[in-house]
Amino acid sequence: MDRHPSRTARSEHRWPAVAALVFALLIYALIPNDLLQVQRFVVVGIGIVLLIPLIVINPHHLDNETPWSRTVSVVLACVVVLSNQVTLVFLIFLLVGGTDEGPKLLQSALQVWVTNVIGFALLYWEIDRGGPVMRTMAARKDLPVADFRFPQDEDHDAVDEVARRSSRAIDWTPAFVDYLYFSMSNSMAFSPTDTMPLSPRAKMLMGLEAFGGFIILALVIARAVSLIG
Repeated sequence: MDRHPSRTARSEHRWPAVAALVFALLIYALIPNDLLQVQRFVVVGIGIVLLIPLIVINPHHLDNETPWSRTVSVVLACVVVLSNQVTLVFLIFLLVGGTDEGPKLLQSALQVWVTNVIGFALLYWEIDRGGPVMRTMAARKDLPVADFRFPQDEDHDAVDEVARRSSRAIDWTPAFVDYLYFSMSNSMAFSPTDTMPLSPRAKMLMGLEAFGGFIILALVIARAVSLIG
């Protein structure tokens, strides 16, 4: 990738995303045994195997990218999202099966919801504007079209103290924490809050995340609480 001279020092730090991914894998591994058996260890193993080469190529900051590392990064995020969607289906089947283990069901629902938030945050972070390396290292005119519009992307004409944080003023681009907050708010509100989807794939992914959050919060947890009572 040809790096723009004015952006070479703006690479994003690797560890916030790694910490979130490891936390998601840990939560996934600790889901009660009634819900997952061997597949939990398969998913965690795949996640670790895919993560190691990504850390090797970018141990501290995200400033290097190859076609294979780009592919592995997206595949890793997809593994977390898809495996958690399968777990959600298992969770619904367990609920329909008439289990009377309310506390365990409530714990599982919370774990699936948190993993859902982190998994989609990683996927949004990887696909928007070419991914974290492209967003910070390439010239803005060379960036792929955006999948999401953040408040900073349109704050340049606001009052001075707000405009100084805008994309136009400081060449701002979103980092992992921005996608994590966006994913969490979408999963709780079941709709966009401060960040808007622009592309069809972004809208479909947001819809899938919101639907999963609705199932977990409105149906599964409600049933678990009734079982506790």
